[in-house]
Amino acid sequence: MITKSELDKLVEKYETKEFIKDDPIQFPHRYKTNSDIEIAGFVASIFSYGNRKIFTKKLAELFDLMENEPTNFIKNNEFKIITEKNVYYRFYKPEDIVLLFSQLSKLYNTSKGLSDLFCDCYNSNNCNDVDTMIRKVVDYFYLDISDCKGYKHMIPTGQNCAMKRMNMFLRWMVRKSDVDLGIWNFIPKSELLIPLDVHVARLSREMRLIKPSKTNNIKTVHELTTKLKDFDPNDPVKYDFAIFGKGIENAK
Repeated sequence: MITKSELDKLVEKYETKEFIKDDPIQFPHRYKTNSDIEIAGFVASIFSYGNRKIFTKKLAELFDLMENEPTNFIKNNEFKIITEKNVYYRFYKPEDIVLLFSQLSKLYNTSKGLSDLFCDCYNSNNCNDVDTMIRKVVDYFYLDISDCKGYKHMIPTGQNCAMKRMNMFLRWMVRKSDVDLGIWNFIPKSELLIPLDVHVARLSREMRLIKPSKTNNIKTVHELTTKLKDFDPNDPVKYDFAIFGKGIENAK
């Protein structure tokens, strides 16, 4: 099994400002106000699957349509341009993107936005649990939404889903580092869950951090996060950078 020392060296090597330019986190880094940062981060995370070059190009196009003012765009319901320009990405059709933006618009016109939503869901019934919080956030995004295949891929509803993109967004918002923005303080970074996709799961098994399995789900997320807490109980998801870096080094 890979050692803590080896993982820490990989974190030190890859958690640098140089990381930002090729990662979807580049988009929330464009902005200064919290609302712009969290909207940009949320949208960027939702589009972050598939080929990195393709989805970053699509995100650049999308933020250009917002005239690089995400909060104003969302609050003012300026979504007609999405259908007029036929903006889509893989499973996401223009109408799916409009549905997502419409739910965000309701949120930002009735509250402080995503920070309020996540904070309320985290504190509701004293849950103080990131996994439960995410499920409650998902429930909000399905209020008054009928069945829509592309939208379901944006905001997955399955109880066993690893919720990789949502956990990545939370890493961006909660951790403060040269890469992560750390604008939210109502969730301890010790409670964050590792953003798990097939690549992270495969590499983690190669490093013997988790058991051999063909299944990647929320149980796998908790298994890996628990193991990473052995190395750093206060900040386990910093090792997301180490696993990413190990993948790069394996590819050389």
